Amino acid sequence: MDNFLIQVTGKKRVVLFSPRDAQYLYLSGTKSEVLNIDNPDLAKYPLFCKARRYECSLKAGDVLFIPALWFHNVISEEFGVGVNVFWKHLPSECYDKTDTYGNKDPTAASRAAQILDRALKTLSELPEEYRDFYARRMVLHIQDKAYSKNFE
Repeated sequence: MDNFLIQVTGKKRVVLFSPRDAQYLYLSGTKSEVLNIDNPDLAKYPLFCKARRYECSLKAGDVLFIPALWFHNVISEEFGVGVNVFWKHLPSECYDKTDTYGNKDPTAASRAAQILDRALKTLSELPEEYRDFYARRMVLHIQDKAYSKNFE
């Protein structure tokens, strides 16, 4: 969900990454495996340096808009209080009704991920060379049918 991070007291440093850079963030579920974003292990995470950082500092009274889908890392520079205000901007049927805090993917995205997992399990029945060929063909199909031309 979209989010306002309201810094009431104290200071925070916030680093944002665009959803377009997801392929460089080494995602495991909804989180990045790169924990030290200021000094990443580039031997382990060589593509991380390609991710474009948007960084700011928040002090008491500041408000930061964090758009839905943007990855963020927040570091408290001193003791403080921050308040997050989330809101839904998609039609209500797009959201899991049990998701009080907006942490779950939209229901259509969750269903698509489940279908993809089943497809990958099915591909695992093939010999490696065939599995590789058909997986690459599926990726091309996804790129052709689902990637937006507006963000290239």
